[in-house]
Amino acid sequence: MSSDPEPDCDLGWSIGMLQRRYRSEVDTHMERLPRGSRGYQLLYAVIHKELPNQLALSEYLGIDRTVLPYVIDDLVEDGLVERRPADGDRRARKIVATERGRSVFSDLEQVVGNAEDVVLGALAPPERDLFRHLLSRLARQARGEPRAHAGSETDL
Repeated sequence: MSSDPEPDCDLGWSIGMLQRRYRSEVDTHMERLPRGSRGYQLLYAVIHKELPNQLALSEYLGIDRTVLPYVIDDLVEDGLVERRPADGDRRARKIVATERGRSVFSDLEQVVGNAEDVVLGALAPPERDLFRHLLSRLARQARGEPRAHAGSETDL
């Protein structure tokens, strides 16, 4: 039994409400990026993940491989990323952030972090960290990634 005055809500409703609030806080800051939040996620992936080629980037982001080139084209045109030959397969391309892309992303990452703090304002800072961790675990599971045993230290 929860000590909250209101009982727990339906999961689908809760996710929808949280997503709506997140978008209202974050999307206005994404207007300066080509493709908005999709462009931000692409920049995040090429900066923070070691994805060997465009196909791996497509799979990570969940963007159809026939659509992704258009997203990349817009970011290339804006000087935020560039295509380079992938290691081991010169026919494949690895997408890499430019210096400008890293700078723009760094500025946006700070703004997004502040917006996320607003969205998660009902939680204390340690609860926010735990929520982010658990949500990341669920997202990886939803995407079909293998995971460590729930509750193991390697899962943190």
